[in-house]
Amino acid sequence: MPKTVTLRLSDDVYQLFRQSAENDNRPLSNFIETATRRYIEESELTDEVETAETLGNASLNESIRRGHADALSKRGQYVD
Repeated sequence: MPKTVTLRLSDDVYQLFRQSAENDNRPLSNFIETATRRYIEESELTDEVETAETLGNASLNESIRRGHADALSKRGQYVD
């Protein structure tokens, strides 16, 4: 079920969003939702090429498996 969110924007940011939404011929709320989703996907998720490279790297995958096993058995220490 859709949720309503109240968002406070400065006048200049509002105008930038509004103009961008108009340029895309979409409602402001849809523009904000779409732009936010794209940002999250691009900054938080890997693309197909990066995923393929990671999955194809046997030594990296073995290192990840060992690190995961160490974390589960609480071996090692967290380094910040």
